[in-house]
Amino acid sequence: MRATGRPPCGRAPGTRPRVAGPRVPTHHREGHGRKGCAVSEKDGTQGGGPKNHKGREPARLRTLLRLPDGDAVDLTSYDTRSTPAWEDGKAAGLAAIADMRAGLAGLQERLWAAGTAGDRRRVLLILQGMDTSGKGGTVKHVAGMFDPAGCRIRAFKAPTHEERKHSFLWRIRRALPEAGEIGVFDRSHYEDVLAARVRGLAPHKEIARRYREINRFEESLADDGVTVVKCFLHLSHDEQRRRLLRRLDDPAKHWKFSTGDIEDRALWPEYRTAYESALERCSTPRSPWFMVPADRKWYRNWAVGTLLLEHLEALDPRYPEADFDVAECRRLLLKSV
Repeated sequence: MRATGRPPCGRAPGTRPRVAGPRVPTHHREGHGRKGCAVSEKDGTQGGGPKNHKGREPARLRTLLRLPDGDAVDLTSYDTRSTPAWEDGKAAGLAAIADMRAGLAGLQERLWAAGTAGDRRRVLLILQGMDTSGKGGTVKHVAGMFDPAGCRIRAFKAPTHEERKHSFLWRIRRALPEAGEIGVFDRSHYEDVLAARVRGLAPHKEIARRYREINRFEESLADDGVTVVKCFLHLSHDEQRRRLLRRLDDPAKHWKFSTGDIEDRALWPEYRTAYESALERCSTPRSPWFMVPADRKWYRNWAVGTLLLEHLEALDPRYPEADFDVAECRRLLLKSV
C-alpha cells in the first residue's frame, strides 16, 4: 500500500515512542540450524538459547541464519524443524512475537519520520520458499505489526502480458518501497531464476545472466539506501504434504489449493536444485540470504520478525530536528484563544 503523509502508529510528529525489542536468546553454537545440532527431548526444538527468553543479548540471529557469501548450498543439510537461537518452546515464542510489536512499530515510525526529512533509507523484505512454506502467513503475522500507511506489500504472480514486454526486473522496480517505507515481497525477481529454470522458460545461458543482473540490481539498491532482507523459508517435503492435505480436508481452504501444487511438488528435486543455485550465486556481502527453518510456523514468524527488528535497529533511524522555532510556536499557541 502506498504511504500517505501522516506518520505511522498514529502519533503526532516529534513524539518519541517507547522502542522495545523482542527477547532474543543467545545461540550457543554456530551451524545455521544444520542437521546434527542438539534437539530438546521435551519439545523437539533445537537447543541454543538461555532458559529465560526475557534476557536480551546483542542481536545475533542475522549472523546465525545468514548464508556464507558464495558458498555451495546443500538444502538437505539444513534441519527444517530446528529453532536456532530459541529453546523455550512454542508458547514462549508466541509471547515473544507479541512483545516485538511495539519495537517494530516504533522503529517504523522513526524510519518514516526520517524519510520526510530527506533520509533515503528504506527496508525491503523478500520472502521466497516452496509452496506452503508460509510466505503469505509471514506477511500476515509479521508485516501485520506495521502501520499499513508506511508499508508497501506486493505478491508477485506469473508475469502479465504487459510485464512480459519488459525486462524481468521492470515490475520489481515499480514495486520498490519509497524513502521511509518498509516493502514486503511475497515472491520476487527470484522467480525468474527459479520457476523459469525448472519450467524451461529461459535457456541456461539466460538464467546465468540473470544471476549477475540480480546481483547488480541489489547492489544498486544498497547504494540507494535500501536494506534488503532476503529470507528463504525452508520447508520439508513431508511438511508440505501435510499442509496440502489439510487444505484439501478443509472446505474453507480449498481456495488456497491448486492442481498446479501437485505438479510443482513432483518437481521438488528440480526446485531444490534451482534454489540451491540461486542462494549460492546471489548471497552477497551487501545482500545476503537468510535461511529460516519453516516447518514450525511460530518459529518462522519469530525469526523473520527478529531479523527485521535487528536490521531496523542497525539502521537506527532518528527523528528529524524541527525546522521551525519550537519556543515561538509554543508561545503563539499559549497566547491564542
